[in-house]
Amino acid sequence: MTTELPVRPTVVAFDVDGTLTRRDCVGPFLLRLGGRRGVVLAVLQRPVATARAIVRRDRDAFKEIVVGGVFVGRSPAAVAALGVDFAAQVLATGLRADSIGRLRWHQRSGHTVVLVSASLGPYLRPLGELLGVDGVLCTDVAHDGVRYGRRLDGPNCRGAEKARRLAAWLADRELAPADLWAYGDSAGDAELLAMAAHPVWIHDAPALTATPAARRPAESATA
Repeated sequence: MTTELPVRPTVVAFDVDGTLTRRDCVGPFLLRLGGRRGVVLAVLQRPVATARAIVRRDRDAFKEIVVGGVFVGRSPAAVAALGVDFAAQVLATGLRADSIGRLRWHQRSGHTVVLVSASLGPYLRPLGELLGVDGVLCTDVAHDGVRYGRRLDGPNCRGAEKARRLAAWLADRELAPADLWAYGDSAGDAELLAMAAHPVWIHDAPALTATPAARRPAESATA
């Protein structure tokens, strides 16, 4: 008698900025929210912390200074409304056709798709809804329900935090162990791709094919 092994679910994790989108989204959203003056003031209001973050090359601390400085005091409802509009704009003009072709192929194949990104929740969750993905793991700013504060709500979702968040998400939904695909384009995605059986590094050229084949972990996808 032979014992059939259980079929593992296929889960696909996509980074967003530079992977699904053609450019960074955090900067344009902050400019939309606070204008250039608001971004500059966020840095100038915390000169010591800003200098310390720059000297230490602490990208996460610097991001909290800038993002928190732009968000602070704003209504979550107002920011959410702006995020919905921004997400619609990204969907209309900001996505990479090749990467979206991959995402749609995975969805047609019945795979579970999740966005794992250092982009910001107010626009990334609406974008996830527009794309029809199964989950969104991202960076958020803390608020009390009335006003935003200056601090991120938990760690910035990049580097090792991406892998930690995805592992927790899979465990919570009883999807682990999964046959995991992961797509990314930068050093901040390295840990995420390292945990995948099918890591796919996105490069600017040539364009990705719409229907991928499994690749060995050491390979990058530029087919």
